[in-house]
Amino acid sequence: MRMAVVGMIAGMALGFAGWFGGFGAFLLVAALGAVGLVAGRFLEGDLELGDFFRTRDDRRDRRR
Repeated sequence: MRMAVVGMIAGMALGFAGWFGGFGAFLLVAALGAVGLVAGRFLEGDLELGDFFRTRDDRRDRRR
């Protein structure tokens, strides 16, 4: 599935949550979507657990 379609579906879900559930539901759906995104990237191997705990200097040295 293309990323544009995924973004459209996510935007529609946030829109429906905001319309029918109010601002609190909008924030809840957005937060759970962000958690799902991070979990999905972690399971696909795009993220490593150490990426969250490295300092900026470690990341900069790793890119060189």
